[in-house]
Amino acid sequence: MKSCMHLLLFFLVLIKNTSSQSIIKTLPGYPGPLPFNLETGYISVGENDEKQLFYYFIESERDPETDPLLFWLTGGPGCSGFSGLVFEIGPLAFDLASFDGSFPSLIMNPYSWTKVASIIFIDAPVGTGFSYSTTSEDYLISDTKSASDSYLFLRKWLLKHPKFLKNRLYVTGDSYGGKITPMVALEIAKDNELEIEKLKFYLFPHQDWVMIFQGYTVGNPVTEKKIDINERIPYFHKMALISDEYFELAKSNCNGEYVNPDPNNDKCLYALRLVKKCTERIYESHILEPKCEFLSSKPTDLLSSQSFMEDGPVDFLFLSKQERPWCRNYNYMTAFIWANNKTVQEALHIIKGKVSSWQRCNTTICTSNTASSYEKDVGSVFKHHQLLNERGFQALVYSGDHDMSIPYMSTLKWIRNLNLTVDEGWRPWYVDGQIAGYVEKYKSINQAYITFATVKGAGHKAPEYKPKECLAMIERWLSLNPL
Repeated sequence: MKSCMHLLLFFLVLIKNTSSQSIIKTLPGYPGPLPFNLETGYISVGENDEKQLFYYFIESERDPETDPLLFWLTGGPGCSGFSGLVFEIGPLAFDLASFDGSFPSLIMNPYSWTKVASIIFIDAPVGTGFSYSTTSEDYLISDTKSASDSYLFLRKWLLKHPKFLKNRLYVTGDSYGGKITPMVALEIAKDNELEIEKLKFYLFPHQDWVMIFQGYTVGNPVTEKKIDINERIPYFHKMALISDEYFELAKSNCNGEYVNPDPNNDKCLYALRLVKKCTERIYESHILEPKCEFLSSKPTDLLSSQSFMEDGPVDFLFLSKQERPWCRNYNYMTAFIWANNKTVQEALHIIKGKVSSWQRCNTTICTSNTASSYEKDVGSVFKHHQLLNERGFQALVYSGDHDMSIPYMSTLKWIRNLNLTVDEGWRPWYVDGQIAGYVEKYKSINQAYITFATVKGAGHKAPEYKPKECLAMIERWLSLNPL
């Protein structure tokens, strides 16, 4: 027992001077006190605690003592946790209907996942949102470093908030966050196994520092480049974006290899050019919405071909609603204006002088303005999913069915490659009597389940498009009920 107490005191001393937290009662743009418990702060990671990772923590609006704890990893890489908070699953949203380019107003999101769970939103990796480092070397980031830092953040956060150690824990994320999620989840699983062995060795009476890790969720997740991208062409065909003729031409001449085709295979290259001509003006995140080219939120930026990652066009501010052609990216301008406001940063207790300009998605994550420093050093996380399944952890994998950047077909393909038993065949799932999507459930011999669900009509970040349906989905899954 004494050894356990000494270990506890050691960790508490360790985190005492390397993190900060603030309880936020009000926020600019929201009328009156916040009707939920919001905490912001920094947790330091790194060999010398030089990396400061910023977070937003919101307690469950139902029962924070017993409701699950979700650790949310936004995609990118380099997109702020605030994006997930206000555009996807958090209790706040911007009043887009009244936004005219001036300081935006905040409203409540009636379909927040905080209705059923407490959520930590993190700005990770370093260089994302309000997170920063005191050394330039730390901005040289990779998948491995990002996952490791995120895991260490979570461990330190729980040590700082020990009352949540008893809550069921789930790691959650979408898009590129769906790649980091199983990496972090596997780190938790492995470390838990080590901690349990230590508990046996030291005969500790309580497993006070073992995370109650139950499983994970990923939405339209990046998994493996070859599968993710190769399935786009069959998806184009299924969604009537390319003709039967073009699909058969590509299929017969490229031998299923569309990512890195043989440069000497003229027939394949010709077929891919035909496919590209039909699809290059389609909005990647949702095939039914307009694709727009524009300057990003900083006037010095050039036109971006990856418009779905940007904050919004500068000329948006100077157009009337009648003149303005709507694009989803325009919504993100609200976050840029709000988070760069000095009053907002003071309200959030942001450390001054560390982040010159907040971006919803920092697509470069670099030490200069010209070179990216993020290394995608993990080509596939298929094995991570496999190992988690073998360890008995539950998984919810969902896909907005109108996303062509990571189409549902690619996600379904790697799930089926796990060679699990189909426990529940393809069927519709419902919200308010309407079909909200389709679900298929798989199980392993150790009774670990992977639930795959499509969200009908949703795009790349499904909760942004179908918040009501996604809240019903996560609530049912967390409650161990069928979708």
